[in-house]
Amino acid sequence: MSSVELRRELEEYLKSLDIETTCVEHPEVFTVEEMMPHLQHLSGTVSKNLFLKDKKKKGLWLVTARHDRQVNLNDLAKKLGVGSGNLRFAEEAAMLEKLQVGQGCATPLALFFDKQKDVRLVLDSSLVNGDYERIYFHPMTNSASTGLRPGDFMKFLKETGHEPILQSFE
Repeated sequence: MSSVELRRELEEYLKSLDIETTCVEHPEVFTVEEMMPHLQHLSGTVSKNLFLKDKKKKGLWLVTARHDRQVNLNDLAKKLGVGSGNLRFAEEAAMLEKLQVGQGCATPLALFFDKQKDVRLVLDSSLVNGDYERIYFHPMTNSASTGLRPGDFMKFLKETGHEPILQSFE
């Protein structure tokens, strides 16, 4: 399926859950720095996403944090119990297989396509426990950003069977 078809399928799923979204179309972006000029006017916060694997390739992890947070992979690996130095970026092929998205398009919204629940989500607790009106993620393409209310995002995760591991990245 093309990214347009995947996006449409995701949007239909969100509607079926009565989740209201807002969407901002923008040029293709591959980094948070490229994306922020298009989103800085919005109320809410923007996420950044890292698709990782552990060294022994036994686990796939999607880390979703506020765009301005530092994610120390060694510290995170210790907290997740996979051992210091054991988290690294996963190959694009794994992301395409499990989440249906490629480089620059990682998003927790793609967990909808992880039917086997092979990917564990590590979520910056400030995204859902903060006072943000909306959290913005890519909707299966890096040429748009979709905003969800934190409660609706948690509902989405529950419905897809992906219980997040809440972490503080402060």
